[in-house]
Amino acid sequence: METYVGLDVHSKKSVFVISDARGQVTARGEVPTTPEGLGRLRTEYGLAAGTPIALETGTMAFYAARALQALELAPVVIDAHEVRLKAHRPMHKSDRRDAFELCDGLRRDIYRTRVHVPPPAIVELRETVSRRRHFVRVQTAQVNAVKRLLRAHGSGQACRTLTTDAAWTRLFGALPAGTALADFIADHHTVWRAARAQVTRLEARLVDQQRPLAASLARLQTVPGVGPIVALTALAVFSDVQRFPSAKHAASYVGIVPTTHQSGSRDRHGPLTKRGSGELRAMLCEAAHQARHRTSPLHPYFTTLCARQGYKRAVIALAHRLCRILFALLRDGTDFDARRLGIEEGPFTQTVTRRYRLKRLHR
Repeated sequence: METYVGLDVHSKKSVFVISDARGQVTARGEVPTTPEGLGRLRTEYGLAAGTPIALETGTMAFYAARALQALELAPVVIDAHEVRLKAHRPMHKSDRRDAFELCDGLRRDIYRTRVHVPPPAIVELRETVSRRRHFVRVQTAQVNAVKRLLRAHGSGQACRTLTTDAAWTRLFGALPAGTALADFIADHHTVWRAARAQVTRLEARLVDQQRPLAASLARLQTVPGVGPIVALTALAVFSDVQRFPSAKHAASYVGIVPTTHQSGSRDRHGPLTKRGSGELRAMLCEAAHQARHRTSPLHPYFTTLCARQGYKRAVIALAHRLCRILFALLRDGTDFDARRLGIEEGPFTQTVTRRYRLKRLHR
């Protein structure tokens, strides 16, 4: 007989409810939230391989899901907000009640929002990419702080870029030694160097992690403006592209689609939903800036958007299009083909005819 399990996960102990296909509760209890405790749950109650176990999203949900996958069980992670909305008694909340709601909802198949549980390799890739982005932000914060200090002291022209040790050395050479300003900048330089060392170490780890993904990584980098970091971030976020029915759903998952309010004859679109990976949205926007160059095959599309909506909105629109392109390449297993963009390849010569122009002064 088919068995269903609801598991309300907490950091120390997890409460479970087991029922059969008719909805009859056969067991209740709690187990430690450890691989050993979850293994004892399967052994004591004879859970067969592939038994579905419902969990709600939370801090410990993915840890427990990975542990259950290692035990050959089938964890189903469900959005906690949907669990609360569809509960029989939404005002009566307890650990045992939550476990029962999860178990009964899984049995009746009423949950729509099921969260993808990525494989361990993708989980590790996500963590590495996220840590790298964190330390890059730390570097950027130190550079911006130094530039603010220099502007406040009337020396804003002393530095233009501080992305290398040589640039910092030139800056220190231009400052008077022994001043408070030099000491403050030295402190920021120390933090910048520490963050750079962490970025270097994490990038070396990414080199090892990307080897199993070499084919997909090379395919994504055929897109103009997409480098290894953008491609790795896309692979980490999408994980299994087959779970998205279309490119539109993939873009919605990333959160790079506008909010919509449609009622009757009125149809309004607002700012981005931002309900997905902020990491990938930032990377896509950085890649979209490359379309401002005339050598990019996306430049005609970008210039048209700039003239109609402005530069910033053009960047967002192009990031949305890049997201859909990356998804399509992973889904179809093909490389980027500029001919599918509906553009022609030049070179082209543009002649401008004007009715008036400024007089040229002859001396």
